[in-house]
Amino acid sequence: MTSDDSTPSAALRTEALEQLLVERGLVDPAVVDGIINTYEADIGPLNGAKVVAKAWSDPDYRRRLLEDGTAALGELGFIGTQGEHIVVVENTDKTHNVVVCTLCSCYPWPVLGLPPSWYKDPAYRARVVREPRAVLSEMGLDLDDDVEIIVRDSTSEVRWLVLPQRPAGTEGLTEEQLVPLVTRDAMVGVAKVAAP
Repeated sequence: MTSDDSTPSAALRTEALEQLLVERGLVDPAVVDGIINTYEADIGPLNGAKVVAKAWSDPDYRRRLLEDGTAALGELGFIGTQGEHIVVVENTDKTHNVVVCTLCSCYPWPVLGLPPSWYKDPAYRARVVREPRAVLSEMGLDLDDDVEIIVRDSTSEVRWLVLPQRPAGTEGLTEEQLVPLVTRDAMVGVAKVAAP
């Protein structure tokens, strides 16, 4: 609800509209779920994976990406709503970045698609700031004690994208071969890219 509690939130209005369209036989809920899944799992994260693979393969592009993420992403056509100002940060052996939006769920849609449900969950949003190492461990990522964890808080003005470390054993792979290795979770910083 809004601050005066008289107008339903956009999420409630959207849900009501979807329900009405389904009840009238105008929309198949399986099709809607399929579209959402495509944007969550394929289209958005695939864009980001292409960016990461290019940065791993092209040192000049990597430099441009880290200097001005928005411009470098625009070179590949990844611009638009929720992508007006994206800052890219790089994970290293000693520094690990993880992204959160503590106020809502600001997220770089052009390169990651729709945010996953856990990203929008109030527990993740609150805990990753206070105890990032514990949260990452619960999500399956255990980091050495000497690795500094930096929590990046996305806002409506700045959205963050993590450039994950390139895994060992991928030196001979092409950009096209690297793309399938890169996951959305690695670009948010809650996972690492696994070696093939």
